[in-house]
Amino acid sequence: MRRAIAAAGSGGERRLVLLLVATISVFWGFNWPAMKVGVGELGPWLFRTVTVGVAGVCLLAAARLGGERIRLASCDLRPLLLVSLFAVTGWHLFTAFGLTYIGGGRAVIVAFTMPLWAAIISSIWLGERHGVRLLAALFLGLVGIGILLGPDIGRLVDQTTGALLVLGASICWAIGTVGTKARRWSVGATALAGWQLLLGWVPIAIAWLLFDPTPDLSGLGWRGILATAYASTVALALCYGAFIKIVTLVPAGVAAISTLAIPVIGVSASALLLGEPLGFREVAALALILPALALVLLPRRPE
Repeated sequence: MRRAIAAAGSGGERRLVLLLVATISVFWGFNWPAMKVGVGELGPWLFRTVTVGVAGVCLLAAARLGGERIRLASCDLRPLLLVSLFAVTGWHLFTAFGLTYIGGGRAVIVAFTMPLWAAIISSIWLGERHGVRLLAALFLGLVGIGILLGPDIGRLVDQTTGALLVLGASICWAIGTVGTKARRWSVGATALAGWQLLLGWVPIAIAWLLFDPTPDLSGLGWRGILATAYASTVALALCYGAFIKIVTLVPAGVAAISTLAIPVIGVSASALLLGEPLGFREVAALALILPALALVLLPRRPE
């Protein structure tokens, strides 16, 4: 009986992870063109100040309404602040400024080298062993991203500043992901995501007040408003909460690899909404990335 319950629980947990991965793949993918529009109309500082702050409040409110504990233990505050500085402050500022130099489609490709950095960091920090399936998945995913990058490599070199900023964001997110997995926290996944966003939001808001206290909103239109609303609620509140839940359920390396489908959606969404190039490379990349996800997310054998 105990084995049957354990197997059912494992199957239910796996289905939940698959659902969460599908959620972040689609909605985070569409967030890249939304960010490109929002940053263009509000500017990097104000865009990130609004979206991160709103999302953090929404997640803590959702945790409270769901009956989840939201009060952090005092011993969690310092480590969570450090994690938040990488996962939230570093990621959001580097991507926001990076998007002022390169397009959303190219930025998402560079950003989602994150699983590579997370695999390296988790093996050093957490001692995670990366088996054949995970390494094969990482290889397939990175080859898929390489196909997406293809001829754009030369243009990324020409736009070195933007590429380096987004690469810095990728490494920050990897450190934050592994740091989240490294500790057993005193609150659940939703409240943890909310606190990460709010703690990471504080330096962003201070920097906004110092460097851009009176932003020029003369160019703000309905597209910028909708993009900012989408980034705040769907992309950050919903998807970041979902991603932190994934991190609590699976090893850090697997959680990182679960993001590999996002670049394909991001490039496709940028083509659909912003008119950026789309073609055979996107299909070929998806053909490699989907098996990569299957290798780490699907069971080894039927239960």
